[in-house]
Amino acid sequence: MQTRATKRGLELTQLGLGAAQLGNLYRVTTDDEAAETVDEAWAAGIRYFDTAPHYGVGLSERRLGAHLREHPREEYVISTKVGRLLVPSPETAHERDGHGFDVPADPRREWDFSRDGILRSVEASLERTGLDRFDILYLHDPDEHFAQASTEGIGALIELREQGVVRAVGAGMNHAAPLAELIRRADVDLVMCAGRYTLIDDRAAAELLPLALEREVGVVIAGVYNSGLLSTARPAPDATFDYLPAPPEIRAVAERAADISEAHGVTLPEVALAYVWRHPAVASVVVGARGRAQVAQNAARATTTVPDALWGDLAEAGIIPKEPA
Repeated sequence: MQTRATKRGLELTQLGLGAAQLGNLYRVTTDDEAAETVDEAWAAGIRYFDTAPHYGVGLSERRLGAHLREHPREEYVISTKVGRLLVPSPETAHERDGHGFDVPADPRREWDFSRDGILRSVEASLERTGLDRFDILYLHDPDEHFAQASTEGIGALIELREQGVVRAVGAGMNHAAPLAELIRRADVDLVMCAGRYTLIDDRAAAELLPLALEREVGVVIAGVYNSGLLSTARPAPDATFDYLPAPPEIRAVAERAADISEAHGVTLPEVALAYVWRHPAVASVVVGARGRAQVAQNAARATTTVPDALWGDLAEAGIIPKEPA
C-alpha cells in the first residue's frame, strides 16, 4: 500500500481505518467484530488508524488501543481528537446515547477547547487506549467554538508537538472553509476533511486543497462515499447523501458516474477512492468499517488500478473538473 509523508516526515498509508464503528456507530459492534476489523486492517497493510473520544463515548478508543497494543508501536500511526471531554453522568446511565452511537449515555460529552481541557482530553485518551503516545491530534468539529479552537486550542496542540508529545496536529471538520482558515492562522501539519472532497462534492478543491498544497499541509479525506451514495456499484434505492436521502439531482450524478465506471471495468466505490487519492495534497483516505469483510473490500478497492481514460470521460460528463491542457 502506498504512503505519503507530512512535512515533518510522518508516513501515512493511503488507506486509513476510521474507528467510529468500533464505538457502536448506529448499531452494536461485537467484541469479535472489533477484533476482526483491526486484524484485517493490519493484514491488508493499513497502518493509519483514527479514533476519537466522541466515538461511543470512549468505547472506540478502548477497543482500538487494546488491539493495536498487540503490534510494535513504531509500526503504526494513530490519531485521536480533542474538544469533547467525557464527563461522568450516572443520572443518564439508563438512557442510550443520543449522538448516533449504541452505548449508554454515561459518560456525557462536554465541549472544551481550552488549553487545560485539551491537556486533560489527551491524558484521558492515553489512559483509555493504554498507549504511551499518539502520533496525530486533531481539534474535533470546532465549528461553534472556532475562535477559541483556532487560537488557544491549536496553540495547546502545537505546544504538545514542540514538546515531542505528538508528531502532528491539525483539525477534523465537515466543512472546508474553516479548515482553510486554520491553515492560514496556524502551523498545522494535517487537516481531516469529511465529505467535502469526493467524486460528487468537491467543494474543498476550490480553496482548501490548493492552500494545503502551498503550505505543505496534508489533507486526510474522510466521508469519501458521502455517507453511502458512492459505497456500492450502483446507488441503492434508499441511498443517503450527507446522512439524508439523496436528492434526485445528486443521485443522477452518481448514476452517471456508475455508468462510466462500469464502461471502464471498475466500480463506483473504486473510482471514488481513486479520485481523491489522485490529488497531491491528499495524505490519506480514512474509511470506516465493521468486520473483516468490509475492511478487505475497502483495501481491495483502494488498490484497484483505474484506467486513465475514465477521468476524461467523467470530465466530459461534467462530473469532475477538466484537467488543464
